[in-house]
Amino acid sequence: MRVMIVDDSKTMRNIQRNVLTKLGYTELEEACDGQDALSKAGAFKPELILLDWNMPNMDGLTFLKTYRGQGHATPIIMVTTESEKPRVVEAIKAGVNNYLVKPFTPDGLSGRIKETLEKMAAA
Repeated sequence: MRVMIVDDSKTMRNIQRNVLTKLGYTELEEACDGQDALSKAGAFKPELILLDWNMPNMDGLTFLKTYRGQGHATPIIMVTTESEKPRVVEAIKAGVNNYLVKPFTPDGLSGRIKETLEKMAAA
């Protein structure tokens, strides 16, 4: 499965990459912000996107709205420090499939991925 990690923090991308690798995901692409992710998504064709909210150039919410506006139904998990309920609701309304608050555990990330993919398979 092709997974794209979108986060401006190299450390956070490395943490997510390590967890994904341990879970058996080998086709991974990284992007440092929403603009970078949009430029790479066409060629990479991600099957799952892990998306940070707060990034320079283009934040996660803007990326989400733009990507969904292009007709993509790729499952997207918002992985962010933004935990206030209005922000979570805003992301869900914009089309995010699941939400994970940082800091997270490897089990937490694994669980969200599994849950999201099961929901998508059932839909």
